[in-house]
Amino acid sequence: MTSLTLIGKPDCHLCDVAREVVETVVAELPEDAVAVEELSIADDPALYAQWWEKIPVVLIDGRLHAHWRVSPERLRAALDQEVSA
Repeated sequence: MTSLTLIGKPDCHLCDVAREVVETVVAELPEDAVAVEELSIADDPALYAQWWEKIPVVLIDGRLHAHWRVSPERLRAALDQEVSA
């Protein structure tokens, strides 16, 4: 199973947009193909130190996929590649 982590914070417009993109793209994939976890830099000082300038951040299997703006097409292509691997 592929893991996708969305790192953001509350009251972040770009984070809300990224969440919508992630939800839409993941819904197109087979059920249980991608495990989505959402983390907040407000809850974790280490995440804050690493990512505060770049949120929202999307990690796929722990590797940086995107930050600031998440492209549905690029995310779809990356997840399709991971799921079919």
